[in-house]
Amino acid sequence: MTEPTITQLEPMPGDWRRALAVVAHPDDLEYGCSAAIASWTDEGREVAYVLATRGEAGIDTLPPAECAPLREREQRAGAAVVGVSEVEFLDHRDGVVEYGTALRRDIAAAIRRHRPELVITMNHRDTWGGVAWNTPDHVAVGRATLDAAADAGNRWIFPELTEQGLEPWNGVRWVAVAGSSSPTHAVDATPGLERAVRSLLEHRTYIEVLTEEDPETYVRRFLTGFARAAGERFGGKPAVTFEVFGR
Repeated sequence: MTEPTITQLEPMPGDWRRALAVVAHPDDLEYGCSAAIASWTDEGREVAYVLATRGEAGIDTLPPAECAPLREREQRAGAAVVGVSEVEFLDHRDGVVEYGTALRRDIAAAIRRHRPELVITMNHRDTWGGVAWNTPDHVAVGRATLDAAADAGNRWIFPELTEQGLEPWNGVRWVAVAGSSSPTHAVDATPGLERAVRSLLEHRTYIEVLTEEDPETYVRRFLTGFARAAGERFGGKPAVTFEVFGR
């Protein structure tokens, strides 16, 4: 019996200078694609982060007012490890982010401010594949980001943004979804993997409530395991995968 052919992933588009990553929570990018971001910043590309929340509902033992500034600090530190200095927070409420025009407007405004060619977000589908259920915040932010990539270029959607000095930006060429169960493209994780590990370790307070395992052991096992598995569809190289939607 013939073994099934494994469909290989395409390399990510490379003809861009600016990217904007839009996710729901601190640590989403560090769990999802920071090895790719490290490689991109090494190449001189500009990457900025926008987070819908400050992750204030993420630690049961810390009330939101204490948790939010702690997780913001951890996020800024994690971003710096992979060469990202611009980190913005939209201050939607963690855990109850609502898909709708308010969220689309905030993300469209961020796209107009940063004027990226590539927009990155996280899995917007109900599951991570199979029966691993996704969270409502991820679904809402991912879906709104896909929509806002078009909203940002239409002056008649959210005209108040133009009145605020944010001119339309129709330059988004791709939206790349990390953590998708249906990836189409990948980036070689090898150059950025060690920094991805260090970047996720900056979220130590959050990680220590997730697992009793040594944080570095847990982080390294998680990130290298996913990268190696993805590499089976990328010429055997450890990889970060994306589902890419062209525009």
